Amino acid sequence: MPPQYGAQTQYPPPGGYYDPSAPWGRHPMTGEPFSDKSKVVAGLLQLVGLVGICGIGRFYIGQTGLGIAQLLVGLVTCGVGAVIWGIIDAVLILTDRVRDTHGRPLRDGT
Repeated sequence: MPPQYGAQTQYPPPGGYYDPSAPWGRHPMTGEPFSDKSKVVAGLLQLVGLVGICGIGRFYIGQTGLGIAQLLVGLVTCGVGAVIWGIIDAVLILTDRVRDTHGRPLRDGT
């Protein structure tokens, strides 16, 4: 039976098939499904947050506890602790050392 007019159809990505349990793809080494959150966006938010709201990259990936901790450290140390922690955290996010709240690796791209 042909699809209904206006029905949403999922097409496989080029060179592969569509996996409904991993809509953002799978990690090439572990096979784990990727998060819907981007590591590039999270890392850049963490760096941009150094001049504004500290810990915004952690808020983006759903780790509000760490985001609040970074915000408090920034307030208590007049921003010095938040800058150091933010730079280290951005590097960790961009090098695949941080996962989202569901334990999935962050995906590449935006």
